[in-house]
Amino acid sequence: MTESCEHFSEIQPVKARTNGCEECIALGAMWNELRVCLSCGHVGCCEDSEHAHALHHFNSTGHSIIASFERGETWGWCYVHRRYFDPMPGKLPKRRATLAAIVGRLRNR
Repeated sequence: MTESCEHFSEIQPVKARTNGCEECIALGAMWNELRVCLSCGHVGCCEDSEHAHALHHFNSTGHSIIASFERGETWGWCYVHRRYFDPMPGKLPKRRATLAAIVGRLRNR
């Protein structure tokens, strides 16, 4: 059983807004790994990436709970308490398959 965090109450049943880092896509930049905000579904790049957009999202919104957005990973992080949790409670957003992501992009044009 995962330890609890007072910020787990912020977790919402979100759907990831994109299949990649939202800001890096807009910039045409690359990222290393992805994180998803469990309050709003924002997808940002990790702190090992050049721009660290997931951390910037926390700093600008105060949304403190994220989860890995990498396939097969079940861990999460609370920015406020700097604590790691594995597994996270509840159902985590999943990345769309590559083909589904391409079709989705084409439909949104």
